[in-house]
Amino acid sequence: MTTVLIELPAELLQAARVNTREVARLLALELFREDAVSLGRAAELCGVPLAEFMDFAAERGAPLHYTLEDLAQDQQLIERLLSHPPQ
Repeated sequence: MTTVLIELPAELLQAARVNTREVARLLALELFREDAVSLGRAAELCGVPLAEFMDFAAERGAPLHYTLEDLAQDQQLIERLLSHPPQ
């Protein structure tokens, strides 16, 4: 992945009480909140495991956009896995 160097005033980071890693996670979270990227893609973009990013999002009150349709799909997948376990 290509990286870009962005110059920000140190005072901005100090006022926000964040470091550069946190800035990347906050930007990825905002992209997720705006439905510009999926939760998994947001985690990839800021270079953290999905579970860690989910915790980060939850700490900041971000909804996970998990719909009833998502639930139905997950239930179907579980049923298929239970009826045909991997060998």
